[in-house]
Amino acid sequence: MKLDILAFGAHPDDVELGCAATIAKEISLGKSVGIIDLTRGELGTRGSAEIRDSEAQNAARILKIAVRENLNFRDGFFRNNEKHQLEVIRIIRKYRPEIVLCNAIEDRHIDHGKGSKLVSDSCFLSGLLKIETSLNGEIQEPWRPKMVYHYIQWKNIEPDFVVDVTGFMDSKMEAILAYDSQFYNPKANEPETPITSKNFLDSVKYRAQDLGRLIGAEYAEGFTAERYLAVNSLDDLR
Repeated sequence: MKLDILAFGAHPDDVELGCAATIAKEISLGKSVGIIDLTRGELGTRGSAEIRDSEAQNAARILKIAVRENLNFRDGFFRNNEKHQLEVIRIIRKYRPEIVLCNAIEDRHIDHGKGSKLVSDSCFLSGLLKIETSLNGEIQEPWRPKMVYHYIQWKNIEPDFVVDVTGFMDSKMEAILAYDSQFYNPKANEPETPITSKNFLDSVKYRAQDLGRLIGAEYAEGFTAERYLAVNSLDDLR
């Protein structure tokens, strides 16, 4: 299966929090999108890896994702090394995406920055002919995505561009709330964390509203890019 867009997250729920509205919009435009979770989020304070597996699949159904896989790296302890790079390369060559979306370049959670660099480096290495990988006993062809973009997470990183996601925030919030063990629930008896407050859940929406305000839209999501963005003419800018 060849995908147009492949979104990576260090943990289940990273992609939903960072760029689910953009994904929902791209799918509505006919794009095929997949999600790859690097870990099962087993170190999360609330819930369990098994609960997170179920929540991730529910979120994928809400967003109408074509495929979702988990690489089962160790939450908190995976590294940007050859072993992990080869696993990511294998997935990139399997789905041959034109665009890759991945974690914020630097963030509060150490796995986010690590996951960002791991995926970015693997996208480059995936295009090298002399790195050999196989899938189901068959040698894979090299593949390098055309673009790698990083969504924004906890920290307010200045975006290089924003996507107008007006009309798709409801889908994003529904996908986030599929992780009901993770976020605000006044009846929960589990420990509180920085992401279990009502303020955090509200912040997802008001950040998108603020980015939307800056471009004259209702909602927007921001991304950073690894190289200059090119347009055919000034008419492509708004």
